[in-house]
Amino acid sequence: MKIRKGDEVLVIAGKFRGERSRVEEALPQRDMVVLDGLNIAKRHTKLAGANMQAGIIDKVMPMHVSNVSLWCSGHKGPAKAGYREVDGTKVRVCRKCGEAL
Repeated sequence: MKIRKGDEVLVIAGKFRGERSRVEEALPQRDMVVLDGLNIAKRHTKLAGANMQAGIIDKVMPMHVSNVSLWCSGHKGPAKAGYREVDGTKVRVCRKCGEAL
């Protein structure tokens, strides 16, 4: 999975298509990402102990990684990630403009 925590991404499919957001959490085992402020669902919960809140709460749900694309600030658009070796370290680069992601 080429998308990591802290990356800026563009949603390319689904309800939030066209929105830009930052990745809060990457879940590579499930091929999913949690985006900041997007894909929020209402969950009805009951009181299950002293530290849980009962009622309707907003919960941030994960989104499949195939529905998002990395955002390249070089050409201001979605990017496919490639890799290049710079000073002995492997760096992700935009395949379109060559700028480091």
